Amino acid sequence: MSLPSFSVRRPIFATMVTLIVVVVGVVSLSRLRIDLLPEVELPTLTVRTGYEGASPEVVERLVTQIVEEIIATVPGVKEMTSMSAEGTSNVRVTFVWGTDLDLAAQDVQSRLEDEISELPEEVVRPRVSKFDIASFPVVVVGISSPLDPVELTELINDQVRYRFARVPGVAQADLWGGYEREVRIELDPSRLRALSLPLDEVLDAIRDANLDLPTGSVDQGRYEVTLRAPAEFRNLDEIRQTVVAVRNGAPVTIQQVAQVKDTYERLTRIVRVNGTKGLQIGIRKQADANTVEVAKNILAEIDAVNADFPQIKVVPVVNQGGFIERSIHNVARSVLYGGGLAVLVLLLFLGNLRGTLVVAISIPISIVATFALIYGGGFTINLMTLGGLALGVGMMVDSSIVVLENVFRRRSEEGESAEDAAVGGANEVAGAIVASTLTTLVIFLPLVFVRGVSGLLFKELAYVIVFSLLCSLVVALSLVPMLSSKLLRLSEASSGAEPGLVGRVLAWAGGAFGRFTGLYQSVLRAALRDRAATLGVGLSALAASALLAPLIGTEFLPPSDEGEIRVSGELEVGTRLDIVDRQTRKIEEIVYEELGDDLVAAVARVGASGRRPDGGATGELRMSLVPATQRSRSNVEIAKDLRQRLEGQVAGMKVRTRAPQGQFLLERVLGGDQGMVVEIRGFELDVLAALNEQVEQILSEIEGVADFTSSHREGIPQQMLHIDRNKAADMGLTVRDAASALETTMAGTRVGEYRVGGNSYRILVQLEDAQRTEIDELLDLTLSTPSGEDVALRNVLEPASGRGPILIERKDQQRYIQIEVNTAG
Repeated sequence: MSLPSFSVRRPIFATMVTLIVVVVGVVSLSRLRIDLLPEVELPTLTVRTGYEGASPEVVERLVTQIVEEIIATVPGVKEMTSMSAEGTSNVRVTFVWGTDLDLAAQDVQSRLEDEISELPEEVVRPRVSKFDIASFPVVVVGISSPLDPVELTELINDQVRYRFARVPGVAQADLWGGYEREVRIELDPSRLRALSLPLDEVLDAIRDANLDLPTGSVDQGRYEVTLRAPAEFRNLDEIRQTVVAVRNGAPVTIQQVAQVKDTYERLTRIVRVNGTKGLQIGIRKQADANTVEVAKNILAEIDAVNADFPQIKVVPVVNQGGFIERSIHNVARSVLYGGGLAVLVLLLFLGNLRGTLVVAISIPISIVATFALIYGGGFTINLMTLGGLALGVGMMVDSSIVVLENVFRRRSEEGESAEDAAVGGANEVAGAIVASTLTTLVIFLPLVFVRGVSGLLFKELAYVIVFSLLCSLVVALSLVPMLSSKLLRLSEASSGAEPGLVGRVLAWAGGAFGRFTGLYQSVLRAALRDRAATLGVGLSALAASALLAPLIGTEFLPPSDEGEIRVSGELEVGTRLDIVDRQTRKIEEIVYEELGDDLVAAVARVGASGRRPDGGATGELRMSLVPATQRSRSNVEIAKDLRQRLEGQVAGMKVRTRAPQGQFLLERVLGGDQGMVVEIRGFELDVLAALNEQVEQILSEIEGVADFTSSHREGIPQQMLHIDRNKAADMGLTVRDAASALETTMAGTRVGEYRVGGNSYRILVQLEDAQRTEIDELLDLTLSTPSGEDVALRNVLEPASGRGPILIERKDQQRYIQIEVNTAG
């Protein structure tokens, strides 16, 4: 017994099976995770190695090059890029697609362990980590407040951050831009010189006065009692009263030679939210969590936090969930429109309401059944799966229409009964529609073999199309014949007439279709009479299309209005943070005035980040806009207007304005937001710098290039203090003694912890106004030798000025410079 015959003979069973499929599909739909794109695991590893105090050139020569040579022996390595900065080396390894990343990570780790002896002894052991796209924050919130920065940081850490961390589906909530409390002892160099007080003596005195050591135990009756001698600082006054030396029989205390401040660690980065000093929290979701649901829960928690803490203002700055939801809704709306238009066109051409109803019922059932297969395949609801569903909707009706039309014909022309016409009509075309469906599916077969990101993205699209067409085929051979046998009446099959207004509309549509058919027949007869002319017109159209093909642009992903604008400004390398901040504020003023009501939230970030250590002279403003439907300009148009407003308005700063048009998608699938990139490779930094200038000159003359950013920096100003080893040895000093003294005076030396309220904060000793200290004043400071004599630093140090690279980038074991190009429009 064939499937159509079985369905028609047992309508109740067919109906129950259909209902079961619908229920399973609806349950599957409710459990499907919503995400922007399919899960993409890039075959990329990162190897991080620390070498404290080493310059970029030293890190490159002693760490990065060796790590690259070791990793190059691992099978499957496709590309290596590295970044050598002050005290740190980062090597990023990309493997060929199909590589098992877990095994590759183990292989890299084992080879590094085998060759660890080639690295300097002082390095921090290399750490291997996988690149995980799911680790991108789904929501970044900005927090502003008039509170003291340290109080704000402690409030967020103690009472706010954990609230976001406990939201269902959240894996981690990280605080960015916090003000970490610090007890700073700022030494007065003139008083140190007046008292002939060496730096190392001050450090030792502070360390010896801040101890908490176990001193053993004693037996008292039945108990063994532990003895302790707590001598930690309990308040700042105890630090101030600490004796560091004795001069002329009188004790010298900290407060006599230094100021003790309860402050925060030196800032290397400033964050402002909507123009007010603030912080950021990056919130990451769990790997199996629904991105949209997590984002909604986070937004609800933001409202709750704002209600519970009126002294702070929390706003969402980046919201993946909102962008994903809008994108998914747009595609879902396209699916609904496509299905509705298919039904409308079918009604106009069939001219029969009941027949159209048969096909109209088959479309949602096929879609719901497809959701069950999507869930079973481990996929998510994303742009690709819904895109496949949108493509499949138009093809879903093909098989059902063929079956329905043949049933119509047998009922009207041959006068068969409803059941016989349904069974016979479906069986008659079953082979044809199966072959037609299979030929369509074969078209998408090559997508299964596509490698790389494209293969991962479009594979799910192909699978969903296959799922939807298979479901529609089964529906066409089972449900459509059964419904046709029950809903089609002989009178309608014969005349196709519908009563009332519907009948008049369908009659008009039938007349229009008849006139169109007549016109088509006339054109067809003319084409058949003059076959040479017809063939010539066809070939001419083909040739014209081929000529137009080179004019069609290509891109990885289509542009989309992401509702975001980014403005960045860069000053000369080495510019002080307060100057960069002042110039960035000028950008903010212009931007806020230009955007007005289109602006939802804005976050300004000034200074270097962990990702780009060379960004110390950079300020960036990232703005979230209202949805595109609520503003008159696209983000590209807004960026263009901002670019014109900002040109020449911020002295000394190179300003760049961008309107992300798919960068968010690129971040998800490629791990970065670069569009067009120009690379310059070589070995000599000077030659690379010269080539970089030539390329920048060429780019500035190309029409359509809005702006560009080069990774090359001129070099940070440096004051080299060379240690004379022979002089130091003659005076009984070591290189470490001199280097430690320099560290204390400028960078500061950590001498212990200040514990209060269950928290621990570092105690840092450095010179007063260390950042503004003159070199001569620094060289006048003294060290004590083993013989007890005081030696000025200028006796063992030789100053020299110069510039040094702040960052050295390499690709495939060659130095290189990367230029990111921002196109206009």
